[in-house]
Amino acid sequence: MDKSYEPQTFETRWYQHWEQSGCFRPSGEGEPYTILLPPPNVTGTLHMGHAFQHTLMDTLVRHQRMKGRDTLWQVGSDHAGIATEMVVSRNLAAENQTRDGLGREAFIGKVWEWKQHSGDTIERQMRRLGASGDWERSVFTMDAMPSKAVIECFVRLYQEGLIYRGQRLVNWDPVLKTAISDLEVVSEEEEGRMWSIRYPLAEGDSYEHVERDSEGHETLRETRDYLVVATTRPETMLGDTCVAVHPEDERYAHLVGKSIRLPLGGREIPVIADDYVERDFGTGCVKITPAHDFNDYQIGQRHGMPMINIFTPEARINEAAPEKYRGLDRFDARKAVLADLEAQDLLVEEKKHMLMVPRGDRTGQVIEPYLTDQWFVRMDEFGRRGLQLVEDGSIRFVPPNWINTYRHWMANIQDWCISRQLWWGHRIPAWYGENGEIFVGRDEAEARADARAKGYAGDLHQDNDVLETWFSSAMWPFSTLGWPDQAAMAERGYERYLPSSVLVTGFDIIFFWVARMVMMTDKFTGEVPFKDVYITGLVRDSHGQKMSKSKGNVLDPIDLIDGIGVDELVAKRTGGLMQPQMAAKIEKATRKEFPDGIPAFGADALRFTFASLATHGRDIKFDLQRCEGYKAFCNKLWNAARFALMNCEGFSASGAPQPRTDAERWILSRFAAMCSEVETQFAAYRFDLASQAMYEFTWNEFCDWFLELAKPALQGADRDAADSTRHTLLWVLEGVLRALHPLVPFVTEEIWQSVKPRLGLEADSISRRPYPDASDIETDDSAAADIEWLKAVVSSLRRIRSEMNISPGKPLPLLLAGGREVDRERAKRFDGALRFLARIESLRWLEAGEDAPPAAAGVIGELRVLIPLAGLIDVAAERARLEKEIKRVQGEIAKCNGKLGSATFVANAPAAVVELERTRLADWNTQLQGLQQQLQGLAGL
Repeated sequence: MDKSYEPQTFETRWYQHWEQSGCFRPSGEGEPYTILLPPPNVTGTLHMGHAFQHTLMDTLVRHQRMKGRDTLWQVGSDHAGIATEMVVSRNLAAENQTRDGLGREAFIGKVWEWKQHSGDTIERQMRRLGASGDWERSVFTMDAMPSKAVIECFVRLYQEGLIYRGQRLVNWDPVLKTAISDLEVVSEEEEGRMWSIRYPLAEGDSYEHVERDSEGHETLRETRDYLVVATTRPETMLGDTCVAVHPEDERYAHLVGKSIRLPLGGREIPVIADDYVERDFGTGCVKITPAHDFNDYQIGQRHGMPMINIFTPEARINEAAPEKYRGLDRFDARKAVLADLEAQDLLVEEKKHMLMVPRGDRTGQVIEPYLTDQWFVRMDEFGRRGLQLVEDGSIRFVPPNWINTYRHWMANIQDWCISRQLWWGHRIPAWYGENGEIFVGRDEAEARADARAKGYAGDLHQDNDVLETWFSSAMWPFSTLGWPDQAAMAERGYERYLPSSVLVTGFDIIFFWVARMVMMTDKFTGEVPFKDVYITGLVRDSHGQKMSKSKGNVLDPIDLIDGIGVDELVAKRTGGLMQPQMAAKIEKATRKEFPDGIPAFGADALRFTFASLATHGRDIKFDLQRCEGYKAFCNKLWNAARFALMNCEGFSASGAPQPRTDAERWILSRFAAMCSEVETQFAAYRFDLASQAMYEFTWNEFCDWFLELAKPALQGADRDAADSTRHTLLWVLEGVLRALHPLVPFVTEEIWQSVKPRLGLEADSISRRPYPDASDIETDDSAAADIEWLKAVVSSLRRIRSEMNISPGKPLPLLLAGGREVDRERAKRFDGALRFLARIESLRWLEAGEDAPPAAAGVIGELRVLIPLAGLIDVAAERARLEKEIKRVQGEIAKCNGKLGSATFVANAPAAVVELERTRLADWNTQLQGLQQQLQGLAGL
C-alpha cells in the first residue's frame, strides 16, 4: 500500500475493473433484488440531488449483492422532450438554423446526433461516483424496446375508451408553444397590480351598494347601475362569459340571472351564483373567463358557460376578440385595454398586489391556462385502484407520512393530459381522416386497416404531437423488462425482476411519476411496480437554502470528488445569462466562502457524507466540513490497514481466528454487534444510523482501541498470542472492509487487495465477497465486559493527564481504591496492559483503612483510580476540575431523581427502564461520593 491515502490514484482504475469484469451484472442466483433508477434527463448533468439519491441506491444494491441476492440496478435515461428540443434548438440557432426551417425529420435527426455525442454525460458522472448499475442493460426511453411498450399502452387504453381527445384547459408555454405538466410550472410570489373595473348592468338594472368600515359602521350607501370586479389580468376580460356572486349574498341576489354589458366587447353576459365566490373578499363579484383560468373553467363547466379562447399559441390576441386588439401580445393588449377602460371611465382603481405568478421552468415565461385540443387519460378508475394498492399495504412508503401526500393527490385526481406540441418524443399513434376522423393503431398499416373497417378509404395523416415524457416514464418498471415482447421479456427477466424491491426518489414526483407507475404497472401487468418507496429530502446548502443557479450556491458533485480552483468555481457559478450585479454578488460570496477553491475529497468521502445525512423525512444541509471529516475517516482506515499489514509482515492465515486474548474476543464481539446494527438500520432505510454505527466501530473501537490493545501481544514474547492477534487483526480488518464496501467502495477495494493474500482469499474483487454476518462471528460477553473495564480505566487516566496537562509519555504511579472483587481480578489480569497503555510505572491497591494521599481521581463504578499529585500538578487547577465534575454529576443525579420522583414515569415506563434508571442513580451517587472524597483530599496540599 502507498504511504498516503490518495483516492485519485485508484478510483477510476477500480471502477473500470468492476464494470469490465461483470461485477454489476445480475447473478441469476439468490432471491431477486431490483432497484429502478429514476431516469435522469438525457440533457442533464449530475447535480447534488442525483448524487445523494444515487449514493443511497448504490449502497443498497452493493449491500444486497454481497448478501447473495440476484441484484439488478436498472439504469437508463429519459428523452426529456422539452429540455432536449431547447438544447438542440439553441445549437441550431448558433448555426443560423431553426427547427421549423429544417423540418421534422431533419430536426429529429439532429436530436439523435446530439444525443449520441453529448447525451450520456450523466452516466459518465455516475460512474465517477461509483454507481454500480448494470450499464449493459441501460435503457433510453426512445429506444425501440420501451417505444414499443409506449405505443402498445396507448393503443390498448384508447381501445378501452380510457384515452380520448378533447378540448380542455392546460398549462401552456407560449414560447415553446406546447402544453406542459404542473411539475414544469414554477409559481412564485411576485409584485403585480390589481385593477378594479366597472361592468355596467344591462337594461337599467341597479342595486343599493353599501360600504362599511372595519368596525361595521356604514360609510357609504348609493345606488349603482354597475358591478365592480377586480382582476390582475385585465386583458382576459375580452374572453369573459359571466360574472359570479355568492348565492347567499343579499346585495346581488335580485341580479342573478340578469345580464351585464362586457366593457370594450359589447357582449351581454349573465350574472350567476356560485359557492366559489368569497362574498367578503373585495366587492364579492368575480369575472369568469373559463378559457383562461383553471378555477373559472370549473365554474364554467358547472354552469354550462361558453369557453372563448382569445389567445393564439404565441399568446397574442386572436380573432375571437374585438378587432382593435387582434395580433397584440398579451402584455401589450393589457396596456391597450387599460387605456380604453380609463378613457371610458370604467377603470375604478389600480393598486399594488402580491400574487403567485406561474412561469415555465425551462423558459421563465408566464404560463397561460389555455384552451386547446389535447389527448387525455381518464383517471377515475386508475386513481381508485392506485390508492387502494397503497392503502392495503401492497406498496409501502418510507417514511410512512408520505402516504398522506399520495392520498391527497389521488383523491383529487383529474384526467391526465398526455400530449405535447413537440417533435422530439413518442409520436402519438393516431391518424386523421379528411373530416377529422380518428384512427388509432400500432403503426400506419394498422390505422389504415381500422379506417377501412369503419368505411373510410381517404387520405390519412398522423397526429403531429408527441406523448409527454411522464407517459413513457410511467411504463418504466415493465418497459425496461421487454414488455410486451415475450422473447424480450424472457431475455431480460421480466418474471424475475418485477416488482422491484424499492424505489428511491424525491417527494416532488410522488404524483407525476410514482403514482403513475403504480397505476400503469397494475393495469398492464397485474403487479405493483415496487414494494417500497423511499422518499428522500432535498439537498440544501449549509445554511438550509435551496441550491439554485440564481442564488449562486450550487455545488457540483464532480468538483467535490476532484476539487476545483476558486477562479474556475466562480466562472461556473456566474456563467450563462446573468445580470452583472448578480454575477458580482455571487463572485464575492464564492470567493469569501471558498478562498482556495474546493479541495479534492474523493468519491468515498462524498458518499459517506450523503449517507450520514440521510435522515428520515428531513432535507439535508450539506456542509463541506462533513466531507473533510469523512475524508479523514478514509485516511484513518488507510493508516490502520498499513499498521496491520506492517505488523503482519510474512504472516498468513485462513479461516476464522481462534482468539487467545481478551482483546481479540472483545473486538470480535464488538464487530458482531456492529454488523447486527448495520443490518437493522439498512432494513429500515436509516442510512444515517448505519453509517454512524460503522464509523464509530471503525474509528473508535478498531482503529483506536484494538490497535492499541493488540500492541502488547504483537510485541510480547508469547508467539502464539502474537500470531493469534495477527490473525484476528487481519480477519476483522477484512470484515470491516466488507462491511464498509457498499458505502465507500473505492478505498475498501484498494485496501482489500493488499489484505486478501494474507488470508488466502482468491476473489478478484471485494464486491464478490459475502457481506459480514453477525451470526458467523464468535462473541464472548465476559471478555467484552472485561475490556470495556480496561478501556474505562485507561480513558480515565488519559483524561486526568489531559486535564492536568501531564505529558502523555511521563510514567506515573497508580493507586486503586474501593471497587469490587471483579475490579481486583481485572486489575491483576490487565496489569501489563495498563502499564503499556497508560504509561504506569507502578500499581498498588490502597489497603483497608489507609488514607489516600492527595491525588487526581477518576471513578469507574465503585472503583477509584488515583494519581498522587505531590510535585506533579497545579493543586488549584485540580480543585477546580473536581468541583466542575461534581457539579456535572449532581446534575445527572437531579435528572434521575426527577424521573424516579414522577409517579407517571414509574407507573407507565417499562419495568426494565425504571430499574435501569435506579441503577444509574446508584452509580452516579457512588461517583459523587468518590469525587467529594478526592476534593477533601486536596485540603492538605
